[in-house]
Amino acid sequence: MKVKEIAEAAGVNPDTVRFYTRENLLKPTRNPENNYQQFDAEDLRRLRFARKARQLGFSLPEIRQILDQADDHHSPCPMVRDVFQHRLAEVEREIRELQQLRKRMTAALAAWQDMPDGTPDGHTICRLIEHWDDPAPCCGASEQNEE
Repeated sequence: MKVKEIAEAAGVNPDTVRFYTRENLLKPTRNPENNYQQFDAEDLRRLRFARKARQLGFSLPEIRQILDQADDHHSPCPMVRDVFQHRLAEVEREIRELQQLRKRMTAALAAWQDMPDGTPDGHTICRLIEHWDDPAPCCGASEQNEE
């Protein structure tokens, strides 16, 4: 298969095939007649695997490590589970941080509705940002400052 053919078979674009080839995840041979890269069924299997691994959040070095272990006839599954468990914990932490950011953004937007626009005067840059978390009569400061 040529680049375009393997890309179509794997459901990726040709640049993805070229990238994984440069990263040595795919090992095409060269056609001696035209010097085109020739991909085989094993390359297609590895390309599909790499695509699925990326969809699950594995990094390129992790995918390389998984493929290397498999190439050495060692099961990469224990490492996959371990990496995935750590990655899931990291994603859950990021989600919590994003939820807190959303709360701060919502609180800031609500506070800004009643704040006048200001002109920088040498003491302020943007009053909205500088005073969004000031205690307001309607709510407590601890609720707005929550991080």
